[in-house]
Amino acid sequence: MNQEPLKTVPLLELAHARSGDKGDTANVGVIAYDEEDYSLIVEQVTAERVKKHFGSMVKGPVERFRLDNLHAVNFLLHGALDGGGTVSLMTDAQGKVFSTALLRMELKVPAEVARRVRGRGRLPPERADR
Repeated sequence: MNQEPLKTVPLLELAHARSGDKGDTANVGVIAYDEEDYSLIVEQVTAERVKKHFGSMVKGPVERFRLDNLHAVNFLLHGALDGGGTVSLMTDAQGKVFSTALLRMELKVPAEVARRVRGRGRLPPERADR
């Protein structure tokens, strides 16, 4: 069987996301554009990978919750907001940009998926021509 190699795509091409805050915890929801891509997200966008993706920005643990009926996953990034909106001097003390940052995570997908989703989301034109 001659299988094409996996391709790298940003999560942005498979899903959209929203984020906000609850005290010192950033909350990030990732929702698959297409039901058929949800399994790729569940498999690759794990709590461990999200923690590694954000590195020292997230001081505490990362929790993941699956919402299979919505084809979504929700993450709690504990210790990510320097105390939270009312006490933090961070520029983004409400965690609004965490969703955008997470959508930059790269996933390995079959070539046919990469072709189907190419350019979806808000990629700059120079990245959309892979």
